Amino acid sequence: MKTKQFIVALMLFCIGFAANAQTARIKGIILDKNNNPVEGVNINYQDKGTTTNVNGFYALTIPANQKIMLVFTHVSLKKATLRLELKTNEDYEYNFQMSDSEDLLGEVIVTAGNRKRVEGITTIEPAVIRTIPGANAGVENILKSLPGVNSNNELSTQYSVRGGNYDENLVYVNEIEIYRPFLIRSGQQEGLSFTNTDMVQNVDFSAGGFQAKYGDKLSSVLDITYRIPTRYAAALEASFLGGSLTVEGVSKNQKWANITGVRYRDNSLLVNSQETESNFRPTFTDVQTYLTYTPNTKWQFGFLGNASQNKYNFEPLTRQTNFGTIDEPIALQIFYDGQEKDQYQTLFGALKTSYNINDNNTLKFIGSAYHTQEQEHFDIFAAYFLGEVDSNIGSETFGDVKFNRGIGTQLNHGRNDLDALIINAEVKGFHKLNENAFEWGLKYTKEDIRDRLVEWEVIDSAGFSINPPRDFPVNDQPYNPYVGPLVPFQSVRATNFTTIDRFSGYAQWSRKSNLGSSEVWYNAGVRMHQWQVSGDDLDGKSQMVFSPRAQFAIKPLWVKDMVFRASGGLYHQPPFYRELRGFDGQVRPNVKAQQSVHFVLGNDYSFKMWDRPFKLVSELYYKNLTDVNTYTLDNVRIRYIADNEAEAYVYGLDMRLNGEFVPGTESWFSFGYLKTEENYQDKGFIARPTDQRLKFGVLFQDYVPNIPSLKMYLNLVYNTGLPGGSPSYADPYDYQLRLRDYRRADVGFQYVLTEKNELRPDGHWLKRFKDLSLGLEIFNLFNNQNAITNTWVRDVYTKTQYGVPNYMTTRVFNLKLTARL
Repeated sequence: MKTKQFIVALMLFCIGFAANAQTARIKGIILDKNNNPVEGVNINYQDKGTTTNVNGFYALTIPANQKIMLVFTHVSLKKATLRLELKTNEDYEYNFQMSDSEDLLGEVIVTAGNRKRVEGITTIEPAVIRTIPGANAGVENILKSLPGVNSNNELSTQYSVRGGNYDENLVYVNEIEIYRPFLIRSGQQEGLSFTNTDMVQNVDFSAGGFQAKYGDKLSSVLDITYRIPTRYAAALEASFLGGSLTVEGVSKNQKWANITGVRYRDNSLLVNSQETESNFRPTFTDVQTYLTYTPNTKWQFGFLGNASQNKYNFEPLTRQTNFGTIDEPIALQIFYDGQEKDQYQTLFGALKTSYNINDNNTLKFIGSAYHTQEQEHFDIFAAYFLGEVDSNIGSETFGDVKFNRGIGTQLNHGRNDLDALIINAEVKGFHKLNENAFEWGLKYTKEDIRDRLVEWEVIDSAGFSINPPRDFPVNDQPYNPYVGPLVPFQSVRATNFTTIDRFSGYAQWSRKSNLGSSEVWYNAGVRMHQWQVSGDDLDGKSQMVFSPRAQFAIKPLWVKDMVFRASGGLYHQPPFYRELRGFDGQVRPNVKAQQSVHFVLGNDYSFKMWDRPFKLVSELYYKNLTDVNTYTLDNVRIRYIADNEAEAYVYGLDMRLNGEFVPGTESWFSFGYLKTEENYQDKGFIARPTDQRLKFGVLFQDYVPNIPSLKMYLNLVYNTGLPGGSPSYADPYDYQLRLRDYRRADVGFQYVLTEKNELRPDGHWLKRFKDLSLGLEIFNLFNNQNAITNTWVRDVYTKTQYGVPNYMTTRVFNLKLTARL
């Protein structure tokens, strides 16, 4: 009897399920006229509806086998309607652009495209990021072509913005803060950028004057959004530098979506072009995944995961660097013994939940964990010869060293190990009330760092050991006997177990309205940050800072399309672990937050030239910095004094003209001027390590008119020289030498096999590809010799020290294959 009841109940359930299964599903992405995703579009059918998420994506279940009308509405865009009839279980993808509604402009807060314009945010298209060549291609490679963004190291993904250093830049992926490894000393060790460009949907960048919702750094914000897949796709890239594979897809019910990328990079092609001959094969691998689950229109869950490993095994053999003048050429010859073995392993995971209470209220919950294990182990012995080069063209020994001026040896030892765990928990709220928008957030961060630092260097020149440059008796053997202690030239030993607890939060308000016939935008907010440092033999005091910030923009009703912006505020940077560690390796728990007052004035002028769109963006900025934590910069290694006993200032001008210089392509020309100086312990103002006065950048795209499948991409950068040509141990007030100007041009040629796919018949083998391209890249096209640092050696006879340039990569060729399904 029970069996019969069960069968009847099962049949009734199946009949009811079949009756309710007469449905279909429509999904898609809604963009504005600038091809930016539009969040908050309401899609309604009778009493059913949904709303697009931050990526402009929507999905709605509708009745099947009947004609219905969907209505798309948005507070700042024109209403759109769609009539359709779908079959049972049919999935229909409908992507389109919503146009502006002129009569609703007075009621809008900010449209998707206008929002970035009034906030001074630079948007970079993912397609541009993927195609522009560079020794370390990716998002950072494009940023370095923008005004105000500087770098003189093509192997590094790090950059300085408007006089700041590498530690002063915020990076977010899907609103989750991203961290970098701690111990990396050179660009050769960095490897891959965190950002996987094949997973990117949006890239926004602000060089200063940003809103309170962004974190506590002094210089810039890079805000990246990974896309949520709407269909199955794959992307493959392979070159002499490595390769990548990205796969994405969605479940049948459209609730689950995932995009996963695997990357591998081998920098041997680049580093083997340098002057040091070595057994060297640095390899870098990472895996990233972004998984989303959307059970209904109210909730969305996301997981972002990353695992990476950098291996840097370096065994130098010999090096010869020629420098000096035509009349007095000099060569440095070095013979090495020993090796360096570095390894950086990082694991990162983040969970993000969005809950749409209603059309005007949204809550987000974010939790993340970052774990890094890093080691630097090296013992390298170097014997050097500083000699005069035979410059007599008719001589049989032309170009050879004919006389040695100096002979010396150097032994570097390091056993550095670091283990760090960083955990974050955050809640955010978004609320709309009439014409006002409110945002707030609270965040707790715990940083647990275990660090051992053991480094020493012994230098022997002309048969005697050289003492440290300060606080030791002069060693002038063999003229006088030396009775002082025998110590290494440099020595640092420290073991730190440090914990940092942080509470931070923000609240901000935005509004759009009219001022006479002009449109105006307002934004005001404040951030709070409280932290305390503790650990073995450490008991730091609790510190708290507040950072008010504001933005104002106005768009006059002129024939010329112009927007004027003003922004500024008080910006603080509470110290991260590296900023707490002084030159002696010891942690100073009471280091204060660096403080900066920002003022930014900007103008955005959109116009047409040659009947094509162009935009000229100009910004003037000034920063006044107090409680400055001064530092030295060697390659990409930053070492802080950790005493807050300096003040500084920065001012400059940034300009960028971008548009369709070639029809159908976007290119830009950038110019930047800045000056930054610091005053340490009232000794007077001198140039900061990032005082890179002039910057010119060109990013240009073109194609052959008669062969449109053949495309060309040019990335050209010129920066004036940075301070830092002096010895690392020297007092910067005694040495204000600069490195050479940085000049670099990378060019790429790409032949797109799928350019004319729409003309090919169905069934053609190329039809299965969205893109299939073959490319040739030439890095450092003009073979410029760019120096990142100087190596200082002594002439035993004259006691002169020579700064020998450490050159970066020479001209290198690379082949690349790209395929997208």
